[in-house]
Amino acid sequence: MLENYHKHVAERAAEGIVPKPLNAEQTAALVELIKQPPAGEEAFILDLLANRIPAGVDEAAYVKAGFLAAIANGEALSPILSPAKATELLGTMLGGYNISPLIALLDNSDLASIAATALSHTLLIFEAFHDVQEKADAGNAYAKQVLLSWAEAEWFTRKPDVPAKMTVTVFKVTGETNTDDLSPAPDAWSRPDIPLHAKAMLKNPREGITNAEQQIMALKEKGFPIAYVGDVVGTGSSRKSATNSVLWFMGNDIPYIPNKRDGGVCIGGKIAPIFFNTMEDSGALPFECDVSRLKMGDVIDIFVQEGLVKRHDSDEVLCEFSLKTDIILDEVRAGGRIPLIIGRGLTDRARKALGLPPSTVFRRPGDTAISTKGFTLAQKMVGKACGVTGIRPHTYCEPHMTTVGSQDTTGPMTRDELKDLACLGFSADLVLQSFCHTAAYPKPVDIEMQHTLPDFMMTRGGVSLRPGDGIIHSWLNRMLLPDTVGTGGDSHTRFPIGISFPAGSGLVAFAAATGVMPLDMPESVLVRFKGEMQPGVTLRDLVNAIPYAAIQRGLLTVDKKGKKNVFSGRILEIEGLPDLKVEQAFELSDASAERSAGGCTIRLNEAPIREYLNSNITLLKWMISEGYGDRRTISLRIKAMQEWLDNPVLLEADADAEYFEIIEIDLDTIKEPIMACPNDPDDVKTLSAVAGTKIDEVFLGSCMTNIGHFRAAGKLLEKQTGALPTKLWIAPPTKMDESQLTEEGYYNTFNKSGARLEMPGCSL
Repeated sequence: MLENYHKHVAERAAEGIVPKPLNAEQTAALVELIKQPPAGEEAFILDLLANRIPAGVDEAAYVKAGFLAAIANGEALSPILSPAKATELLGTMLGGYNISPLIALLDNSDLASIAATALSHTLLIFEAFHDVQEKADAGNAYAKQVLLSWAEAEWFTRKPDVPAKMTVTVFKVTGETNTDDLSPAPDAWSRPDIPLHAKAMLKNPREGITNAEQQIMALKEKGFPIAYVGDVVGTGSSRKSATNSVLWFMGNDIPYIPNKRDGGVCIGGKIAPIFFNTMEDSGALPFECDVSRLKMGDVIDIFVQEGLVKRHDSDEVLCEFSLKTDIILDEVRAGGRIPLIIGRGLTDRARKALGLPPSTVFRRPGDTAISTKGFTLAQKMVGKACGVTGIRPHTYCEPHMTTVGSQDTTGPMTRDELKDLACLGFSADLVLQSFCHTAAYPKPVDIEMQHTLPDFMMTRGGVSLRPGDGIIHSWLNRMLLPDTVGTGGDSHTRFPIGISFPAGSGLVAFAAATGVMPLDMPESVLVRFKGEMQPGVTLRDLVNAIPYAAIQRGLLTVDKKGKKNVFSGRILEIEGLPDLKVEQAFELSDASAERSAGGCTIRLNEAPIREYLNSNITLLKWMISEGYGDRRTISLRIKAMQEWLDNPVLLEADADAEYFEIIEIDLDTIKEPIMACPNDPDDVKTLSAVAGTKIDEVFLGSCMTNIGHFRAAGKLLEKQTGALPTKLWIAPPTKMDESQLTEEGYYNTFNKSGARLEMPGCSL
């Protein structure tokens, strides 16, 4: 084992990266070595045990926790590992398999003090809280000590506070950095291997960037941490791997946790909302300000309390900023928003158990301005998920998650995050895993993931699709309940009924595991359509009419410097098209991702929703008959759909609801198609403005399409004589659409036209 490991270390070092964490098999071999240590390797193998094994409910963590518990209890012996040290190491494993042994050790007179200290800074306690409380109630002084420590939030107060002045060196990327720049799609296979994947960050040269890794290393020689700075940062897909890559170069090592980092600073003229949240989750300090005076290599001082950025050791103010909320400072101190939420909940629970008043240690969300106005549709949906009438903008809340989606390029990271959270069962009502991004052209690592991820999800009560089934959104939408809230690890998780707040894999894992999601309620922008659609204008033109209208009113700019975007981080609420079919409504809600909106609602009448749910019940019953799992979860969703159909009630916005902005679009004035120009979905122009432009390639597919688009394309292609003057790719969203189009003869038409036909999904 050691020989192979040393070889692996050398191979990784040749690539300039640290070794992978140990797996369960390697850990089992390591255990045997520690029992009978080879001469000269004692310190090395103990270091491997302490620092190179994943925490939580990873398979290797299971082996580690079992061995440490055996040493602590005297059931196993090692000349280099004492029971006291084993107990101490159990306390570094965050949660999961280490919790029961530590609680049991509270009864061990020799080790109880060490176990109590270990538990006092462990947050992933969950239902084991009752076991500690029972011991405390039965008179165990060490269990009482643990409860008191949780109640006093010592897990938090023992961490250093955010310094009043932070000195960093600027790593500046001009223009827009999207998440594909930071975590390229062709390198998706390596995303769970954070150090390896980070080498792909900004691998495509751009203004000011030649070799990002070398440039960052050179800047570090100035002796300060690095801050990522950009004009527009983190747009595009929701992938947490983008944050992981930034933090690998600019964050801090996490003690005892291999190959993960937290902390760091991210400054943007605009920071996309999902990326901002993912930075928060990871313990980074993100904020927005005018970055025009921040240059590559500048050393700056950040004064967090004053909201000032100054040139290092001078009074020259480079920009002013305000934090989204002061709670970010607690998040940074706690190591991230997720640890803060879990820890704060543990402290509240302990204080309640001890009969103490609420803790004053934490910054709590402030009261929002009192309003007597009504609520928007989104505010009512989130309110319903929180058990209240509505939620005002800027209010912190934790809505219940009815539906959660995970796709396959983020799924392996979500799996790792679920292990870190010690999750053995989902609390969200329905969690769906798809394989739409890797089905068509899988690498060996994708094949392995396709074989292992379904069981991981289904054993926790999740529902797993199969490779070739198609795009996650086309399936997830068929499982939705009206007026409910959810999330998903893909920026296009935009429910056409209900509302979703897409997120990175860490927050998706948290939502799936706990059944709730932290949310600072965004403001809303209302888009109201009126009039009648004109001949030759399609629903896709209405999608592009939204940014077109915003540009006309000066609410959106195409230029990245000084970017204006009224939709960024806000909820896009759409009215005026109540009779759309739900599949059509998704075409509008899905495009809210391209607006960088935080979420989207569409007001629909009962009839299209009723039709949709009836069809969806049939589909879910078919899934059960075809052996899809988890059977119980699917059955419960069928039951919930039927209950809604038996008593159909839809929330509606109040007439006096308040919006940040209202944009009215008169359909009578849209006389021609409107299209987005490469490669910016905000850069929309009318057909007459771009007529005559050469088209090199046409791709008909993605989650933005439904079967109607393929039928329309087929009708047009039937009129085509001779070879097409462009390359045409066709990839239907689901295998059901593929089958139906084949049955209707459209695939024959596509074949005759010379189109390249691809497997359903979004693998391209």
